[in-house]
Amino acid sequence: MASLQLPSMSTLKSSSSPLPSSYNSSRRLALIQLGAIIPQSQIFGENFIQLAKADGGATRTPTRVDPSLPTSSSEEETLLDWTKKDERRMLHVVYRVGDLEKTIKFYRECLGMKLLRQRDIPEEKYSNAFLGYGPEESNLAIELTYNYGVDKYDIGSGFGYFGIGVQNVAETVALIKTKGGKVIQDPGLVTGGSSKAALVEDPTGYKFMLLEKMPTPEPLCKMMLRVGDLDRSINFYRKAYGMDLLRRRKYPEDRSEIAVMGYGPEDKTAVLELTYTYGIKEYDKGNGYGQIAIGTDDVYKTASAVKFYGGEIILEPGPLPIINTKITACLDPDGWKSVFVDNVDFQKELA
Repeated sequence: MASLQLPSMSTLKSSSSPLPSSYNSSRRLALIQLGAIIPQSQIFGENFIQLAKADGGATRTPTRVDPSLPTSSSEEETLLDWTKKDERRMLHVVYRVGDLEKTIKFYRECLGMKLLRQRDIPEEKYSNAFLGYGPEESNLAIELTYNYGVDKYDIGSGFGYFGIGVQNVAETVALIKTKGGKVIQDPGLVTGGSSKAALVEDPTGYKFMLLEKMPTPEPLCKMMLRVGDLDRSINFYRKAYGMDLLRRRKYPEDRSEIAVMGYGPEDKTAVLELTYTYGIKEYDKGNGYGQIAIGTDDVYKTASAVKFYGGEIILEPGPLPIINTKITACLDPDGWKSVFVDNVDFQKELA
């Protein structure tokens, strides 16, 4: 798996030369989208239903002085130990698309995903669909949101791509071309190895890196985000989010460095690839990409850890009105959003 990692989309070349490096329904919907129960501005930004803010970020609120935060080194060690033992995994990645049906068709016919659920919410003027390669109880799912009347989004420069593991990159690319899909880079060899990769684009403009690999329980294998300080991000994701640093590598020819973070081995679970480009401290997040949803055993302790290690809480931990699902929403030091969801409540939502 390590040889498949690419530092940036510009590193791909053609294959001719190597690469240079009922009630339950409404309850479940409210879990991530929150619907009309809590204003979506608290999670997605003030104008989510019509059009997210140009910077894609939610209005920030000052971090509160929290009596639950550690006040001694021993308490900090206890908190850090808990984040490592907490049962966490990435549940959903949420983003907005300009044509829901066209996107679903592309993901199913070209990328081999399954449509897990779909629903229309006319009172909120949006529709959403969940797609993936396995059940939501065990696999990472993509949650697509279509806002009525909005047919395009600015992806921004901060979001990189999603990684999809396929058995044969060339055949997948040929299929995508046959279906009329957009191929950004044809299959090429990964630097220092014999594995192949290619880059394609969905109807809204989100990029997908096709990575040739053996069958895996999680073909939706990674997501890449750009950050302004890699050491800071590694420290935050390890301590606040409880992720492991699986791999770190420099690409001097690309003037970049990556860190692969996750809750399990790369060949079995989805991972987060953080990319730092030398000298670039900030990125435009656009208004398309939304957030990652992560499971946790305790949203209150999770919020304390996020605050303590430099994150920002934009929705205080606690149960949502009516549905009682416990969540908390936060921003990492670069402003990337995550929503932590109580594991038990999440499983109830899927029942």
